[in-house]
Amino acid sequence: MVTSEFKLFKFMLMGMWIAMALSGPVHAFDIKSDVSKESGPFDLFKFGFKAYKNGQKEEAVEAYKYAAEKGHTGSRWALANMYADGDGVTQDDFEAFKIYSEIAQQGVEPGSEDTGFFVNALLSLANYYKHGIAGSPVKIDLTQARQLYFQVASTFGVPEAQFQLAQMMLAGEGGNASPQQAKKWLNQARKSGHPGAMAVFGNILFDEGQTARGLALMTAALDRCKPKDCNWMEALQEQAFSVANEADRRTAVSLSHAIASGSAD
Repeated sequence: MVTSEFKLFKFMLMGMWIAMALSGPVHAFDIKSDVSKESGPFDLFKFGFKAYKNGQKEEAVEAYKYAAEKGHTGSRWALANMYADGDGVTQDDFEAFKIYSEIAQQGVEPGSEDTGFFVNALLSLANYYKHGIAGSPVKIDLTQARQLYFQVASTFGVPEAQFQLAQMMLAGEGGNASPQQAKKWLNQARKSGHPGAMAVFGNILFDEGQTARGLALMTAALDRCKPKDCNWMEALQEQAFSVANEADRRTAVSLSHAIASGSAD
């Protein structure tokens, strides 16, 4: 199970290397082309990306594999995503898990251009540990998932990691329940525009008696939610709206517009 916000993070990361790989024509991947298996890892990576964009996914996989064998992190990441999504290859979460693990174990130097790939690999591993992989040695390990989310949330400030960490803290998954710490992470994530964090944080404030502000945050979240996540956010908002009084409803609607426009926190 992958949240839409997590998929969005992957797509944003993909944009980092689109510009690096769009120049030049795509040739068949063989020894007669401009690129062969003996080419450098970045040339193989660029070839793989251009082949992928042109729908030549078998050639892309082959190029990525050769580049990955030569230590190219972006190619490893691209391969892992293809296995995770069943994109051009047979879907295989365990294979994706192994490649993400290689990226994570490799680590990253501060300021490295590979930082985005490293962070995405950690998030992917956290997701796998949270849900497990059926028919594989990867079992549910909530403690490991929580630790990985904490690493990404605290070191890299990624809103999706902050949101997932907060959810686990609220539920007491992978460690003790910690509502106050969860609120801190939710507040950080919602300030970055994360709609899920905005909805959950608003619901907490509503339950604590900050009726209008909580309802306003839940309402504002609905304007930003992705289709996959809108249902649960809408259920939270509608439940709160149904029990709020008319004055709080009016205040919340007005405040939600200000939050959406960025003129209110």
